[in-house]
Amino acid sequence: MASTGSTPFPKWQLAILLGAPLAIGLGYLYLRNRLEDPEKKKIAELKAKTTISLDNEDNNAKASENALDRAMKLKGAGNRAFHAGEYDKAISLYNEAIEACPPNRSEDLATFYQNRSACYEKRDMWEQVKEDCTYALKLNEKYVKAFLRRSRAAEKSGDLVLALEDVTSACILEKFQVQSSLVNADRILKALGRQHAREALAKRRPVMPSKHFIKTYFSAFSEDPITKILLDDKGTGGFAKAKQALDAQDYDSIVDACTEELNTKGKYTNEALLLRATFYLLLGRHEEAQADLAKVIDSDATVKVKVNSLIKRASLYTQLENTERCLEDFARASQLDPNNSDIYHHRGQVYLLLERMDEATAEFAKAVELNPDFSIAYIQKCYADYRHAQINKNAGALTQVRADFEKALERFPKCSEAYILFGQVLSDQQEWSRVESLFDSALSIDPSNATLYVHKGLVQLQKNTDFEKAVKLINKAIEMDDKCDFAYETLGTIEVQRGNLRRSLELFEKAIALAKTELEMTHLFSLKDAAAAQLKVSERWGLDWTVS
Repeated sequence: MASTGSTPFPKWQLAILLGAPLAIGLGYLYLRNRLEDPEKKKIAELKAKTTISLDNEDNNAKASENALDRAMKLKGAGNRAFHAGEYDKAISLYNEAIEACPPNRSEDLATFYQNRSACYEKRDMWEQVKEDCTYALKLNEKYVKAFLRRSRAAEKSGDLVLALEDVTSACILEKFQVQSSLVNADRILKALGRQHAREALAKRRPVMPSKHFIKTYFSAFSEDPITKILLDDKGTGGFAKAKQALDAQDYDSIVDACTEELNTKGKYTNEALLLRATFYLLLGRHEEAQADLAKVIDSDATVKVKVNSLIKRASLYTQLENTERCLEDFARASQLDPNNSDIYHHRGQVYLLLERMDEATAEFAKAVELNPDFSIAYIQKCYADYRHAQINKNAGALTQVRADFEKALERFPKCSEAYILFGQVLSDQQEWSRVESLFDSALSIDPSNATLYVHKGLVQLQKNTDFEKAVKLINKAIEMDDKCDFAYETLGTIEVQRGNLRRSLELFEKAIALAKTELEMTHLFSLKDAAAAQLKVSERWGLDWTVS
């Protein structure tokens, strides 16, 4: 699986880097408007108790008390029936309680409706659940139980937008302190994100990544058979044109040139299929990529070409969340060419993403053993060793990893990824001066790497919560590379933190337009959907999330 050169962390961890518990909770730290003023509540309750009719006030008060007393007794009987599993009887009793309850007892009425909705929930009557919870919320607009129950009913009936809005409301009211609500929010976000991702993928227009991204992608293969082919400069065939375009970074013409080679049944048919499939992958045209890779794998292509195809198809299966097929392709590749370090390097990245750290460290160690001079694999091994030591809380191993990174910088002084990953490690130790120095060194080596400015921006947030400086640096990344999806995503997340929810939606949309896979899109839509739900709830209650 090729490195993108952006971040070693799975993208869902960005929220953690920015200090947020879950995507839906990104703005909660900056809630500036109390949901309920205790003093105002006391005054309101006092007024409710002292406001009486001027006409027959004693009789009216007694009648109201009698009606409320009857309603409460009916509610109690309904509760007992509910706990006994007699849901129809409980519904009937709650009906009577609703009819008996004085209309000015709005909170009690809300409870009766909410209790009746619980009976409907037990019967899987989702529309009735939503209807009763809606009545309850009209009577008590900040009723957490009603929000949570309507959220569950909406999720069951496929209305994921309402489900998310309701669980967002509950999380805000609970001040993001109830783990079960946060877990529910995360599940709904993922489901809604996947739904929106699939809808978007069906109509998306492929976008070629930036030249820096493509260059970084190819650099992650030490044994790429395409880049190693030497052709006569005077070659006129389709593959020759494609190879010349690749060397000249004229990436937009490569697919057509490869197709020309295939149509004319030229000498480099399998190589053309592999190169075209590679660019289909980069464009996010997954079905076409899979078809081309399958043809190469089942052909009489050379071992190196077949193995590279298997690695890339395994990467595609990872993006499609098909781990079983991914690992099958890696196993097949290792049988064909057991001494090919790219197999172990890329399989190590898959295990790293899956957090199967024992296997990840073993794979990277094998890759380095086979090709000790390949800097990218060597650095990835250092990072995998760090994650392994971190998870196991092995202080001795952490010290060794740090020494290994220092050696890597001496051995590969021109490898920008060495500085980036070591910077990530030292960020955990809050050694900000060294981190900034490492990122500056990486920029001196790789000045066109826009993602480095994103990393520098994140340091400003982690070091001293300097939003202005962080935003300035990330905007510089976008100026350098307007296809830097990592920059749009990070900036969008920061704007959620700052309470600029509308701006965050615009930024997430830009990141979505550049996403290549359903997995990426699901993540980005989850961020966008969380911000959209937060915005709607904020507008409903007049909340101010802005950083002061």
